[in-house]
Amino acid sequence: MTSASLSPHIPDLDLITYYAERQDSRFSQVSPWTKLALLILTVVTITVTRDLVLLGIFYAAVVLAYALAGLPLKKLFDWYALPVIFVLSLIGILMWSEPGVPLISAGIAGFTLTLTDNGLLLAVTLLIKALISITFSLFFLMTTRYSHFADIIGRIFPSPLDQIFLMTYRFLFLTLAMTASLLKSVRSRGGGLLHSMRMQGRLFAGIFALVFIRSFEQGERVHRAMTARGFLGTYTTSGEVPRPAAAEYGALCLAGLGMMVFLFPFWKGG
Repeated sequence: MTSASLSPHIPDLDLITYYAERQDSRFSQVSPWTKLALLILTVVTITVTRDLVLLGIFYAAVVLAYALAGLPLKKLFDWYALPVIFVLSLIGILMWSEPGVPLISAGIAGFTLTLTDNGLLLAVTLLIKALISITFSLFFLMTTRYSHFADIIGRIFPSPLDQIFLMTYRFLFLTLAMTASLLKSVRSRGGGLLHSMRMQGRLFAGIFALVFIRSFEQGERVHRAMTARGFLGTYTTSGEVPRPAAAEYGALCLAGLGMMVFLFPFWKGG
C-alpha cells in the first residue's frame, strides 16, 4: 500500500524511490552535488525575479529536463494539485487587493472584491514559481540514490538535525501506508472520501486521530527494533557521493554567471 492508494495527487514516495534507485537516466550519472547546486541556484533565481517571461522559460527548461530523464510526466501533473491548491489558498485574498486595471468585481457580504490585472499577474507568477521549485525538487529526488541523498544530508546538516531529517523521511512511508490501510477499510465498509466527509465527519476525525496515535506507537516499535540491531543514534552511509566532473564544474560556473546576468537588474533596482 503506497501513497498512490490515498490519492493520485499525493506524491508516491515508493515510485520516487524506484526511479531514484533505477539509475538508468543520463541525469542519474550527474553528481548529486551538481544537481543540489543547480537546485539552490534555481530557488534563488525564482525568488528574486518577477519577470513572467523568464519564469516561463525557466519552467519549460525544468519540465524538459524532467522529461528527458525518463520521469513520468502524467504523474508530475497529477502531483501539481497540492501545490496549486496551497498557493491559491495563500494568495486567494491578496490577488483581490492588488491595484491595477479592474478585470472582475464581485460583492460578498457587503464587500466588493476586485480582481485586477496586477492581481492576476501576481497569482500566475507565484504559481509558476511554486511549480518550478516542485518540479526541480522532484527531478533531484528521482535521479539521486537514497544513499547519496542521505550522505549529503549528513554532510550539510549538523547532528542531530541530520538524523531527524532522515528518520522523518523514512517514517513517511510507514505513515502513508498506515493511512492508506485505514481508508481502504473504510471504503470496504461502504464509506467514501467525499460522501463520508460530509455525512460521517466523526468517522474521519477518528481515522486521523487513530493515524496520529498509531504513528507514535509505530515510531516506538521502529526505535526499539533499531536499538536491538545496534543503532547508536547515527545513520551510517556506505559509499561516497560522486564528485562533480570537470564539465559539471564548468556548467555550474555558467549557470552562476547566467543567474547574475539575469538578476543584476533586479538587485540594482532594489
